[in-house]
Amino acid sequence: MAEENRIPTNLRTLLILEVIGRSDHAMTPTEINQQIGLPKQTVHRLVTTLEKEGFLAKEADRNRYRPTRRLRLLGAGLLHASRFHITRHQVLQDVASQVKEAVNFVVPEETGMHYIDRIDTDWPFRIQLPVGTNVPFHCTASGKTFMASLTKSARQKFVMGLQLAKLTDNTHVSPETLLDDLAHCAKRGYALDSEEFMDGMVAIAVPVTDIHGRFVAALAYHGPSQRLSLEQAEKRIDVLFKAAETLKASLFS
Repeated sequence: MAEENRIPTNLRTLLILEVIGRSDHAMTPTEINQQIGLPKQTVHRLVTTLEKEGFLAKEADRNRYRPTRRLRLLGAGLLHASRFHITRHQVLQDVASQVKEAVNFVVPEETGMHYIDRIDTDWPFRIQLPVGTNVPFHCTASGKTFMASLTKSARQKFVMGLQLAKLTDNTHVSPETLLDDLAHCAKRGYALDSEEFMDGMVAIAVPVTDIHGRFVAALAYHGPSQRLSLEQAEKRIDVLFKAAETLKASLFS
């Protein structure tokens, strides 16, 4: 009881969410409690309440819990709060002024990668992917950036669970070729979309991480292949890397 009393009641649920948010895999109540130190029954009760309220989901046939869409939206909402939103938008504007193409800030959701911020290009010929758009994981630069951030085993499980719909002639429809591509992405630190999502569009993306190196979002830009080649995009990769570091320092320091 003395151990439990050292943690205020109104902080216990937040600590559980913090532990799960730091983890790269679903966790059991016992694993959660190893980092908190509450009575076993207390952790089980709080985890069950979080599941009931829609913040955690229990994996089928396993006593492990992972964040739900509701919890991820809560985190995204905090990042979207005024000061963070303004800072992020200014960084995107700076990138757009240098690359002269549409720049996007994209986060993973259950249904794919979700656009939460964007600076459009001034070119009359542009590709429309507005804020609120959801795009697939397997054929977009942002999606591949997210998957490349996973551990090798988690990446393989994730890919094997995807439906690799063929959207263009360049779309990965084989788990093996996609995993090979993701290994290259992880090694070089960025991902490319070579007309895999949409004919006539290419894109490049880098990860935005927190101070612990965990993936938060993808910072990407895209353009029509008639105006932007992958070689040209790769020559400007330092612009994205620098912006990603600025975002990490601004949002998490």
